[in-house]
Amino acid sequence: MHPNNAKLFTFSKQSFQITYFMTDKLEIKEVADVVVRFSGDSGDGMQLAGNIFSTVSATVGNGISTFPDYPADIRAPQGSLTGVSGFQVHIGEGQVYTPGDQCDVLVAMNAAALKTQYRFAKPQATIIIDTDSFGPKDLEKAKFQTEDYLGEMGIDPDRVIACPITQMVKDALADSGMDNKAMLKCRNMFALGLVCWLFSRDLSLVANFLKEKFAKKPAIAEANIKVIQAGYDYGHNTHSNATNVYRIETKEKTPGRYMDITGNKATAYGFIAAAEKAELKLYLGSYPITPATDVLHELSKHKSLGVTTVQCEDEIAGCASSVGAAFAGALAVTSTSGPGICLKSEAMNLAVIMELPLVVLDVQRGGPATGLPTKSEQTDLLQALFGRNGESPMPVMAATSPTDCFYAAYEASKMALEHMTPVILLTDAYVANGSGAFRLPDLNAMASIIPPYVPEELKGSWTPYMRTENGTRYWAVPGREGFEHILGGLEKDDKTGAISTNPENHDLMTRKRQQKIDNIEVPDLEVIGDADDAELLIVGFGGTYGHLRAAMDEMRAKGMKVAQAHFKYINPLPKNAAEVLKRYPKVVVAEQNMGQLAGWLRMKVDGFVPAQYNEVKGQPFVVNELVEAFTEIIK
Repeated sequence: MHPNNAKLFTFSKQSFQITYFMTDKLEIKEVADVVVRFSGDSGDGMQLAGNIFSTVSATVGNGISTFPDYPADIRAPQGSLTGVSGFQVHIGEGQVYTPGDQCDVLVAMNAAALKTQYRFAKPQATIIIDTDSFGPKDLEKAKFQTEDYLGEMGIDPDRVIACPITQMVKDALADSGMDNKAMLKCRNMFALGLVCWLFSRDLSLVANFLKEKFAKKPAIAEANIKVIQAGYDYGHNTHSNATNVYRIETKEKTPGRYMDITGNKATAYGFIAAAEKAELKLYLGSYPITPATDVLHELSKHKSLGVTTVQCEDEIAGCASSVGAAFAGALAVTSTSGPGICLKSEAMNLAVIMELPLVVLDVQRGGPATGLPTKSEQTDLLQALFGRNGESPMPVMAATSPTDCFYAAYEASKMALEHMTPVILLTDAYVANGSGAFRLPDLNAMASIIPPYVPEELKGSWTPYMRTENGTRYWAVPGREGFEHILGGLEKDDKTGAISTNPENHDLMTRKRQQKIDNIEVPDLEVIGDADDAELLIVGFGGTYGHLRAAMDEMRAKGMKVAQAHFKYINPLPKNAAEVLKRYPKVVVAEQNMGQLAGWLRMKVDGFVPAQYNEVKGQPFVVNELVEAFTEIIK
């Protein structure tokens, strides 16, 4: 028999289950990983709270994966169901691949947040709520039918940490001299303090973050630090309804400098690194569009590194100005999302026929038309491959994670500069807004970038479309005496560079532009998992890598023979792609569209007929649903 004052507690994970008995003393329990979701009004600072918690976790060496879930409304009415903003973070002792299907801890700052976000919580999750935001009017806005909101949703009160956060923040800052509105902006920090207590986080790391963020407003920093301490103390002194606090150790620590970085920021840094390596100025011609605008914002901060950013009057001008920068000898980039690619296509075609280096960043979002501006899809793939008039081939790449955005931007820039071609880099809202623990690379160790400048010995005999041995057009940067030339949108003669309407010449130039892309060397397609004897090969591209990897790992843990091959390079395909895709008895192509990658692979690989898994929900895959679907394919 168990002591009368003991409580049976079961903590379930996908990979293990721990059952133990709690007495009056709160215990610290080590776990492999945990998922936390912060939610509240779009003005409640949930993104900041989540970012701080993920940054602190990355600082101590935990693996992290985040998913900011923004509302589409710019500023929905306070307390409304459509105005809820969420931020989910998955932290683990080792590498984590997804933000998690469901959370172990849900912070709900108001009734609307609880109503809309509880579906993302595990059945045994701990719920933290601000009881001051669950009044009759709040419940009415959130469409609750009764005042018993927990009972209405079937939530066990024993799992709820119900705290009057608003009032306690006011009490903590009563002598601060701040007005009521300013004090209420600190509510998110009280919730963060509670979460830091729940996961044994060192508050000095949080304080350092806030002091740096509010370096020019020290009073604001100190107020937030005071409120975080109050939240931490509330949890520590009352133990609330928590049966234990968690600790997540770091399994392997690789020496180096780390930062919590979003995909958009990593993309911007990748472009800067490439320009530095190539010894070129970086130019970005852009027009603001969700969810790509953060790249423009970030690059605009780095004029000291030779970065020029121009916010143009429209998408066409943004791309056309970048084409001009490429002609002038810069690493030229233009950034946008799917609707902007439609508008940029004519200027992109100009870069194709002029054979100039240009990186086109497409941060994919839900479509068509305005669609779902703050949600994520992979529906621009065929547009990237074919969305231009005429035969206009372009290399297409896709970043696989927030941290991979840095390397993808670097590699796309290297490809554009060394092969004198526009390159499309696909990310998506999930990887662009999400973040991961990024180990700062050694720039000296990264691959060199050597553009094909026209050699001085060709002076006098050079013409604009003279090519290197691999078919790449030489780059004659304006200002070099003896290499003056004109490029434009009309077809040019292969020999002279003059305008030509000759049928044979047009056929020849079309084939040379295609052959130049085909000649680009990309890494082989890697197979992980049961590479030698898998019953099923899981195939995807871009930002779905983590979810597909997690699904494969879970299936292998259950004894199934499964492998994964993920495409980062889509055009040209890796040379071993056909051999890999035909090696396994069953193949499923999983993507967040209606089958665009599957169609491209069927087009390029004779006899390839895969199974397909397609979702277009604007949300990341759910690993459990992937496992269920893939298991059925094996059966």
